[in-house]
Amino acid sequence: MRILVLGGTTEASRLSERLQKRQDIWALLSLAGRTHEPAAQALNTRVGGFGGIEGLATFLRDQQIDLLIDATHPFAARISANAVAASEMTGVPLIRYTREPWKPVPGDNWLEVPDLDAACAALGPEPKCVFLTVGRLGLAAFEAAPQHHYVVRSIDPPHELNLPDYRLLLERGPFDEESQARLMQAERVEIMVTKNAGGDATYGKVAAARRLGLPVIMVAPPEPVTVTTYHELDDVMADIMARLAHAAPPLA
Repeated sequence: MRILVLGGTTEASRLSERLQKRQDIWALLSLAGRTHEPAAQALNTRVGGFGGIEGLATFLRDQQIDLLIDATHPFAARISANAVAASEMTGVPLIRYTREPWKPVPGDNWLEVPDLDAACAALGPEPKCVFLTVGRLGLAAFEAAPQHHYVVRSIDPPHELNLPDYRLLLERGPFDEESQARLMQAERVEIMVTKNAGGDATYGKVAAARRLGLPVIMVAPPEPVTVTTYHELDDVMADIMARLAHAAPPLA
C-alpha cells in the first residue's frame, strides 16, 4: 500500500511514527512549508504545495497513491478542500485524522466567534493587554484594533506585522498550564484570543486562562470536510489495516 499523509501537525507526526514501522506500507509525509524549521519526522518528507487541486491529483496518479490521509491543521481549510476534490477526481480514497475541538467546561469564560475579524471586533474599544495566539498568518486581522497591547506568540516571525504595540514570543509547543499561567501573570494579560484547534499540545493556555479567570475569545474551526474522520490514532491504523487486508491477494 502507498499512502500520502498531508501533515504539519502533532497528529501527522504520531501517524508517521506508526507507519514507518510497517514493512508492508510505503508512506510519504507532505508539509506545506509554512514553518521555517519543521520538526524532524519519521517518514520521508516533501515540503511545499502541490499547485492546487490539479497538482495534487497529478501527484496522486503519478505516485500511484492508494490512500490519501488529511492530517493537516483543523484550520487548514483550503488544503482539506483540495484533498476532497483531488480524491474525487482520481478515485483515491481519503480519510481525515484530526483533533476534536475543545469544549468549554465549568469555569471557562469563552466568547465563541466565527473568524478572526469577529475576534478583533470582540476585543472592544478600550485598550487591553491581549494574549494573541492565532498563528502568524492570522495576525493582520488585528491591525484594525491598534489600541491594544498584544503579546503575540508564533513559531516563526511574521513576515510583516503592523501593530504599533506588541511583544513577540517565538515559541513552539507543547505548553503546560503552569508555564502558561506564569506567562499570563508576568505579561499582565487581560484577555486571550486563540483558535479552537483542539488537542493537548496547547491546551495549557486554555486551562491557565480558566485558572486565572481570564476571558477567552475563541475562534471556531471551519466547517469539517465531509469525509470519514477519526480523532484517535488507533482508529486510523485500524482503517488502514482493514484496507490492507481487503487489498491482499488471495492465498494460493
